Amino acid sequence: MGIRVYKPYTAGTRQLTVSDFAEITKSEPEKSLTTYVHRKRGRNNRGVITSRRRGGGHKRLYRIIDFKRDKRNIPAKVTAIEYDPNRNSRIALLAYRDGEKRYILHPKGLEVGAIVQAGESSPLEVGNALPLYSIPLGTVVHNVELTPGKGGQMVRSAGAGAQIAAKEGNFVTLKLPSGEVRMVRRECYATIGQIGNSDHSNLSMGKAGRNRWNNRRPMVRGSVMNPVDHPHGGGEGCAPIGRSGPVTPWGKPTLGYKTRKKKKLSSALIVRRRRKSSKRGKGGRNS
Repeated sequence: MGIRVYKPYTAGTRQLTVSDFAEITKSEPEKSLTTYVHRKRGRNNRGVITSRRRGGGHKRLYRIIDFKRDKRNIPAKVTAIEYDPNRNSRIALLAYRDGEKRYILHPKGLEVGAIVQAGESSPLEVGNALPLYSIPLGTVVHNVELTPGKGGQMVRSAGAGAQIAAKEGNFVTLKLPSGEVRMVRRECYATIGQIGNSDHSNLSMGKAGRNRWNNRRPMVRGSVMNPVDHPHGGGEGCAPIGRSGPVTPWGKPTLGYKTRKKKKLSSALIVRRRRKSSKRGKGGRNS
């Protein structure tokens, strides 16, 4: 993909960059593979806000994606590459020889007219899904299962790819995009290749309104609130938060505080933790 840069005709286009959508070959989705999904807007079943800063946004149709790739040993032809408003990667429309159509995540380098297949004996080509024990070391994969038969749960965002680092016993070791190295059952399926649309991380929203289109409402710093609204609030002018570290509106530590359960069973499968994130609030006041 390429990036389209706007000239500063208005304040909203001064920093604006968007995708050129050059890889898209079809503008309308396959009707049989779309459905309506109720948007929670950050509320629970009682209408109480449980996730802040969610709401609004443009109406979307959900595209049903085949994460399981359970149609085995039946070749399928890539008939179109489409835009999906529900994810940052593109999707590819497959037409199987028996007439069925399915969407998959579009890997980098997969062109319209290519033949893909899922199964243990499938060739080692981009877009094909195989069990991890059938994929050689060093291969880049995506849409990786955590539980055999459940469908891909890891490495599904734009530009992502995991590398097969080792095989030992019933487990295969993967190096994930986050830098984490973990073991996965050898029977789990993965799709060969890196997911396309890798320039998505280089795009600039340009204006706050584009975040509103994406169901994102404004984020207000706790330090500018009143004490009744946030523990960081109050004081005269730009006052410090008055605590040893930043906290949530409910007094729990945040911004770097580890929330993973100490006794989580899957921790035994993690060989090396992911890299520490550098995204911290200025002066520890954002929460």
